[in-house]
Amino acid sequence: MEIRSTTDDDLDVFVDAVHAAFGRFPETPAESGGGLWWSAFEMDRNLVAVTPEGLPVGTAGAYSFELTLPGEVVVPVAGVTAVGVAPSHRRRGVLSALMRRQLADVRARGEAISVLLASEAVIYRRFGYGPATFTQKLSVPRRQADFAVPRAESTDSGTVELLRRAECGDLLEEVYDAYRRAQPGALSRPHRWWAAKAGQPPITAAPRHIAVHRDADGVPDGYASYAVGDPDNTLTVDEVIAADDAVFSALARFVLGHDLVTEVVFKHVPPGHPLRWQLTDLRACRLKDETDWLWVRLLDVPRALATRGWFADGELVLDVDDPFLGERGRHLLTVRDGKAECVPTDREPDLSLDVSDLGSVYLGGTPPSTLVRAGHVRAHHTDAAARADALFRTERVPHCVHWF
Repeated sequence: MEIRSTTDDDLDVFVDAVHAAFGRFPETPAESGGGLWWSAFEMDRNLVAVTPEGLPVGTAGAYSFELTLPGEVVVPVAGVTAVGVAPSHRRRGVLSALMRRQLADVRARGEAISVLLASEAVIYRRFGYGPATFTQKLSVPRRQADFAVPRAESTDSGTVELLRRAECGDLLEEVYDAYRRAQPGALSRPHRWWAAKAGQPPITAAPRHIAVHRDADGVPDGYASYAVGDPDNTLTVDEVIAADDAVFSALARFVLGHDLVTEVVFKHVPPGHPLRWQLTDLRACRLKDETDWLWVRLLDVPRALATRGWFADGELVLDVDDPFLGERGRHLLTVRDGKAECVPTDREPDLSLDVSDLGSVYLGGTPPSTLVRAGHVRAHHTDAAARADALFRTERVPHCVHWF
């Protein structure tokens, strides 16, 4: 079996192979709302596994994204996608070979971090990925959607206007780009995605209403993409992109006040969001689903730790095991005034952990003490977990809405 890079000439073969791995057929532009999810592929970053007879039996791709880290630090990352193995060649080492080659290619490009969305939660830990952001789906019955009178003064002095998706492509791109640069865990949406209408609404041209929020100066600083579906008249919000909580609240009020709707479903809301507390009926806001979203894999531990922003001072010795790549390192992390230094050390460790667990705590969405309590991370001192929690804490919950 050969693992080789693809070129533009391999697009049809690659697309057919990845669809076959999942038992599906490629849709047409009409079926997808005018854009194909794979139309933003970077073929020079894709890999195909080929048998000696020339049969493609496995695929793995990557996009060139930027990831926002705590402290509003933006770094290049590989966004892994289109990973699949033909049913006839599973459990023969094809996937491991693809993952090993892909990680080598990511390192060669100088990217310290790789990310993905996992189709199954049991697959990617063995390759060093850990779930780093989570997202919730919330629903509110329209008849229970009244907002309570706020006991604190409102900070929003903006307005909301209604547009159609076809009218505001550039506006959506600009608002999302400003949002993702300040939101830890968010990924960039390169212009080629919007131009090709790749991915999911509102990137695609599928019909959507867009509620656009403008600040007091008329500058767009948020939007909600939604549609009302038959037969039950449920209003489904694809995503709410907002500069702050006040903008989110204004957009939520707008969609929750929609007439002739039985229920409003928000598909992507960060954990701990205050929406339920803003309603007169606390129980009206129901959790319909909660799932992991962005998985993170560190390929250069010292560089990744030194790059993100920090909000507490301290020291921590991390003994990090990377069994898939056969690597192990002990690192002294020192943080002063929001800046970190991470160097090799022979000091006794505070925490011993797998690289996948480090990926889970890296963005601040999962406290290290949670993984200590779960038995995944070993704390060598009684105060080690608490010190790690204080160090990895972030001021904003990491969240990602981008699908790839």
